[in-house]
Amino acid sequence: MTICLAAMPWQSLDCPSLPIGLLKAVTVATGRPEPLTYHGGIRWAEYLLDATDGELGPPEYTEVAEEGLFHGLGDWVFAGVLHDDDSFGVTQLRRYADERGLDIDRVTRMRAHAADFVEVAAREILATEPTLIGFTTTFMQNAPSLATARRIKELDPRVPIVFGGGNCDGAMGSALHENFPFVDYVVRGEGEIAFPALLDALDGRTDLAAVPGLSWRDAQGRHDNRQGTLVPPALMPVPDYDDWFLLIAESPVGEYVEPKLVLESARGCWWGEKHHCTFCGLNGTGMQFRAKAPETVIAELTSLVRRHQTLDAIMVDNIIDNRYFRDLLPSVAALDWDLRIHYEVKSNLRPDEIAVLRQAGVTHVQPGIESLVSPVLKLMDKGVTGVRNVRTLRDCEAAALTVSWNWLYGFPTESTTDYDAVLRQLPALVHLQPPASAARILLERFSPYFENPLLGFPNRQPAKLYEHVYALGQDRLTDMVYLFDTDPAGLSDADAEGLHKLIEVWIDAYPSSSLQILRADDEEIVIEDRRVGWPDQDHRITGAGFVAAYRELENGRTAKALAARVAEWGLTADQVVDWLGKLAGDGLVFTEQGHWITLATPTEPLKVS
Repeated sequence: MTICLAAMPWQSLDCPSLPIGLLKAVTVATGRPEPLTYHGGIRWAEYLLDATDGELGPPEYTEVAEEGLFHGLGDWVFAGVLHDDDSFGVTQLRRYADERGLDIDRVTRMRAHAADFVEVAAREILATEPTLIGFTTTFMQNAPSLATARRIKELDPRVPIVFGGGNCDGAMGSALHENFPFVDYVVRGEGEIAFPALLDALDGRTDLAAVPGLSWRDAQGRHDNRQGTLVPPALMPVPDYDDWFLLIAESPVGEYVEPKLVLESARGCWWGEKHHCTFCGLNGTGMQFRAKAPETVIAELTSLVRRHQTLDAIMVDNIIDNRYFRDLLPSVAALDWDLRIHYEVKSNLRPDEIAVLRQAGVTHVQPGIESLVSPVLKLMDKGVTGVRNVRTLRDCEAAALTVSWNWLYGFPTESTTDYDAVLRQLPALVHLQPPASAARILLERFSPYFENPLLGFPNRQPAKLYEHVYALGQDRLTDMVYLFDTDPAGLSDADAEGLHKLIEVWIDAYPSSSLQILRADDEEIVIEDRRVGWPDQDHRITGAGFVAAYRELENGRTAKALAARVAEWGLTADQVVDWLGKLAGDGLVFTEQGHWITLATPTEPLKVS
């Protein structure tokens, strides 16, 4: 059996496809020949470069890949090819874009080349003479994958085609299989067990009905096998990226990217198992947390770094295993390599945990901060407060640890009064890393808000973006898509205008802002204030009692608790409250719901605007 595995646009150009790497490894482990691969994202970027004399290339590809998801722009580029109709979705997208102020010039120019590229891709894949073609699809890979699969079937109806990946989880995979008959098989759920079982069935060693999570057809009609158990860590292989690194080294796209390794040390979410964040659907049917042994992660990391001579690694775990702070990360630090690692973490990081991350070469984290408003964080079931999230921003800033986060709003029962006190204080935070944007939450499949309409979103329908992607009615879309439109909750668009404006100011001011402790001893702390929007001045906190109070406040305290802790210095509760008010007036503290936290950092990292 000759297998060709394909990852179509909009796979990130600087990273190999983890699903392809895993499926290659598990296929070889069964004793079969190594699958061939087709990295359609790179080929599309190459094609655009050549077809447009460089006007459209990797930078433009990346912009669509990173910013087009929630408007379906990447899928729309290939929607006309999928439906064999050049005009399909054009009017719908123009209307959609006008309503939202979107610039669609770039994707419109790309779409003009989509049909020719799909023809090339289909023929290149068939040139490998495959007896099975597998497409992995997540987020905006559906339309380009389906368009290519449809053309392959037109050119050679005999070749079986299988789909898998995040877009095929649960009901979505069944619906995709039903809506697109040229897709022979769909693997729903994780593939390390199911894909080899499918190969066995196609070889006649077992029945298709025995393949976990498989959607398939026979003379009696269409069948959906029950999804199997989740893959244990021991069966998660080391991904095989050899072909991707060879390709990127020879491709003109390689001149535009810094190749990165993609690894996983865990699947699922240990927080979500206990407190599923109400808006989040990312784990799908795979919420159960499963982490690899630290020695396994170290072995995979070191082998792949050595093999591909790449020091950048993206850990795709949805949340880091807390044990790793004790055993994995110190072992990574002991390697003494100049690694640059990305991890997703919970937002209640302690300073010692941040130090361990930095020592291990973690330079970028995604802590799921989501908001600085405690009542809203409670609605999310995040298990943290606004003050705690500000502390994480402050401590990561001090450690030169890059933080990525977005501010979410639109939660049922949230109100402007929840936000008022926090928004007044945002100008004091401009020296800390801002959110990339503020956005109303979307209704995602698998999230508690989706699964339980009683939580606040009783009305829902497939998101409007799918009207310019699929020629399917809502009844056929409902089980296939990930995003849904619903009645807005919480802040109105008018209510959120102030938040958006403050965040825009924050983003602009951050590169030029600092609030740094210049000197500190037992009698005096000097804080240099160079924040945009604030007077340039040095703040002095003098006297042993107030210096001790400031040190206590670095950990976050209520006024009452702080007064109790500094009573030995002769400070009264009234004095402490007055002092806190002065700090607040100078923007040196953040306060919410009676808790206070200092904002100055002991060091000032290098910032790039």
